Amino acid sequence: VLTLLKPEHLQRYYSEKLADGRCDGKGALNPTTVSHHHTCLHRALKMALKWGLINRNPADAVPPPRPQRSEMHTMNEDDITKFFEAAKATPYYVLFYEALFTGMRRSELLALRWCDVDLLLCQMHITRSLHHLRTGEIVFRAPKTAKGRRMVSLSPSAALLLQEHRDKQEAQRDMLGIPLKDDDLIFSDLAGKPLLPDTVSHVWAKLVKRAGLEGIRFHDARHTHASLMLKQGAHPKVVQERLGHATISTTLDLYSHVAPGLQEAAAARFDEAFTAKV
Repeated sequence: VLTLLKPEHLQRYYSEKLADGRCDGKGALNPTTVSHHHTCLHRALKMALKWGLINRNPADAVPPPRPQRSEMHTMNEDDITKFFEAAKATPYYVLFYEALFTGMRRSELLALRWCDVDLLLCQMHITRSLHHLRTGEIVFRAPKTAKGRRMVSLSPSAALLLQEHRDKQEAQRDMLGIPLKDDDLIFSDLAGKPLLPDTVSHVWAKLVKRAGLEGIRFHDARHTHASLMLKQGAHPKVVQERLGHATISTTLDLYSHVAPGLQEAAAARFDEAFTAKV
């Protein structure tokens, strides 16, 4: 059957998914999702070619849909202060603080255990991510790339806040008769069960609106962290390592909007270094 597969079959499949992706005919898949389909098919057909089941990989001749990039919205320092004022009285304050101060993905934050954090050395070790499947099941997965498995340094304030969070969590668990263990989740409900990603994003959206900062998604906390670090003079390689991007070109491409300001500052510093000696 594989030998009958042709590029036009794949092209028709992509077109159908983009036009009407669901089997019930109620909606299309976005280009990013269909691009993932192409990647999976290409890998499977590449293996079939290696095993001699086909003579060529038909996916090589079909360009995948170009993934859509969501518009990026970032906060400035004043925006972050307003947001924290709105979030401080909620149980999600520490989670949102760590998101803005580390640039970690939502799935990575929700998968963190206490054994992943060294509060003495101010380090977080990212080894997995949490995903809520359509079936309702919660699963933990390893990072997709080697760069995704990484260490993120914590700022003193972020480490201190986590220590306070642990102390509070231990006290709550003691009252319930459930001792806190090292492999327990850092961000969970009182019984230690995982927080649902959609619930976290819903709370974020409500707080953003309350702070007068509509349009900023939870994922924009990651963009905010990266943009502010670059504006403050952090090397792009450092930002890449914190975010877990596979290549530095991804980081530079995503945050090219910050580059003009960085170039101006670099040019001014270069000038100052020499004019001071004249």
